[in-house]
Amino acid sequence: MARLYIANTDNAWFDFLAARPDLDEVNFWKPSAGGFSAIGAGEMFAFRLKAPRNAIAGFGVFAFAQPSPIGWAWDAFGERNGCASKDALVAAIARLRKEQDVTEFSEIGCRILIDAVFLPERLWIPVPDDWSPNIVGGKTYDAQAGEGRRVYNALLAAAEELRAPTLAAGLAEGDQARYGEPALVAPRLGQGGFRLAVAQAYGRQCAISNGKVLPALDAAHIVPFGRGGAHAVSNGILLRKDIHSVFDAGFATIDPDYCFVVSDKVRTLFNNGEEYRRLHGQRLRTPTRSELKPDTAFLRWHNENVFRG
Repeated sequence: MARLYIANTDNAWFDFLAARPDLDEVNFWKPSAGGFSAIGAGEMFAFRLKAPRNAIAGFGVFAFAQPSPIGWAWDAFGERNGCASKDALVAAIARLRKEQDVTEFSEIGCRILIDAVFLPERLWIPVPDDWSPNIVGGKTYDAQAGEGRRVYNALLAAAEELRAPTLAAGLAEGDQARYGEPALVAPRLGQGGFRLAVAQAYGRQCAISNGKVLPALDAAHIVPFGRGGAHAVSNGILLRKDIHSVFDAGFATIDPDYCFVVSDKVRTLFNNGEEYRRLHGQRLRTPTRSELKPDTAFLRWHNENVFRG
């Protein structure tokens, strides 16, 4: 069953992002760090604007949800968090929590949406007949029947009218009630989602040095995005920033057995590099889920095309 989640949405968050076109992904955050399991990856996440508007004004494709420190979420998504600055994001969360001690290291709940569509007021959609003003976070609907299907179809029709680069083509095919049966779309992560997902997969810990100081860590692509690499966790490794730079420059790689390999050129070219040579042969600490581990085909590509052996 394809589902639709209708979320109570802050008007300021919506207005800020609606003024910024062509957003590949946004962070629909909540001030607490709790989980989210109302829908799964590829299902529709709709924006119900709070009073006095009380209308559904857009949607995105749900990719994943996870907790994150505010600062890490800002570094990953920037203004796509719906705020103009990190300080403004911290202040917004402090205001909602009614707490004074919120910092950039405080945890929030991140819900990552791709291909978000923000509708102009003329295309806003009435809320479902059974929507209650007592709903706090949101409500899940069956996208194949009743009010859920009405809202689902209306959102796709509005997106089509805007010619938005959205999931419409993938979610709706055929001509049953104008649109086909709701279907899942495989979410394609952007840079921000990639950064957040890789950090979570590696337990916010450098895969080589085991360092846990989050501001010193980076989500590294194995095959660079600019050379055709995907924003996929299996094409990423969480590394300390200096190790990431050495890896990208080709003075280190990871072999298909998940061992860290350091080129002797760090010594011959720079007359230094012992801090990296000491890590030579270190086995990569990989994610527990097999599908998130570095793809050995990507590792071989890095060995053959980037590494300065």
